[in-house]
Amino acid sequence: MRRDTTPSPGSQTSLREANRSRIVAAVKRFGGLTQVELAAATGLSTATVSTIVKELVGTGVVETETTSRSGRRALRVTIARSAGLVAGIHIGPRSLAVALGDLAHDVVAEQALPLPADHRPDTSLDRAALLIVDLLERVGTDLDGLLGVGVAIAAPVESGTGLIAVRGALRGWEEVPVAQVLTKRLARPVHVESDAGLGALAEHQLGAGRYVQDVLYVRLSYGTSAGLILGGRLHHGGSGAAGQLGHVQVSPAGPVCSCGNRGCLDTEVGEAALLELLRPALGEVTLRDVVRRAQQGDPGCARVLADAARLTGEVVAGVVTLLDPQVVVVGGELARAGDGVVVALRESVHRHALPHRFAPVDVVAGQLGPRAELIGALELARKETDVEGVAR
Repeated sequence: MRRDTTPSPGSQTSLREANRSRIVAAVKRFGGLTQVELAAATGLSTATVSTIVKELVGTGVVETETTSRSGRRALRVTIARSAGLVAGIHIGPRSLAVALGDLAHDVVAEQALPLPADHRPDTSLDRAALLIVDLLERVGTDLDGLLGVGVAIAAPVESGTGLIAVRGALRGWEEVPVAQVLTKRLARPVHVESDAGLGALAEHQLGAGRYVQDVLYVRLSYGTSAGLILGGRLHHGGSGAAGQLGHVQVSPAGPVCSCGNRGCLDTEVGEAALLELLRPALGEVTLRDVVRRAQQGDPGCARVLADAARLTGEVVAGVVTLLDPQVVVVGGELARAGDGVVVALRESVHRHALPHRFAPVDVVAGQLGPRAELIGALELARKETDVEGVAR
């Protein structure tokens, strides 16, 4: 007797829902694709894509516009602006930045302001919440139009609790449940990751690492840290502390680090160490001053930053030898000083990493500049948003 292999209505519905989700996920990831590009990205036929896109337009999940590809007219699909906005926050040692973005990867408003050293968590989080409300008003909406918030914080984050995983990474913030505090203030879901991790996510999705699956993002700032994308996914490690380059020991008899160990990389290339080297020649300056002077061609500042990049490159070389990423992307404040920093780090990595006969790792400057971590916070919020659920 012939077995009936006709799919049941339930299985057909499940398949259609799965295909819808694949299409929405692809549009969320890339910001906007033609229907032909969507078919390639999802593995679905163009006819299936066309049918589902029409359904999604009807329910307000996506919108379409006429564009051209290779001289031919095409229909570009993006997440509908009416689906809502997400917010991104970057909390650094000396600055706070906030942005609003739509689900098509466009930034619609942003603002940044400096913060004092060792800024208080309650004050900084209040400012962040107020800035979000202010930006929403500027674009003509309110908290009802906000879907979620992503936070990039200058410290490793324990994924289970959202608390800072390493003492001393951001002084005074260790016991602060950032996500819970902001959720209470904004009444919206809040997700927190390390800023280096979100810098890696942003460069992987939209920047210098978007064509590969394994990315090491090195953030050279007031301290040194890294974000890892392995197999296309952000890698946290078992406790959320993956990527803490600044706490790799480089001098066993060196100064005591904020983490309590001796001779960590940050004691050699962190803000305090760099400013101490330059104090005899320049007096009291800030790290921003040093970066600006290096941009303007000051040989002393350029030398100090290049030396810091070379030492960092030795540590990065160990990570490259261990994990074999396809690209190392360099970001953070120090990378803004000019090509010398990236070149010095690249040369050091190639000198100290295991030589590869066919594919030595590429070491490049980030394409998103100082906004990488903020853009990564927006990407985190988008990733965690159920677009179809919102539309329904």
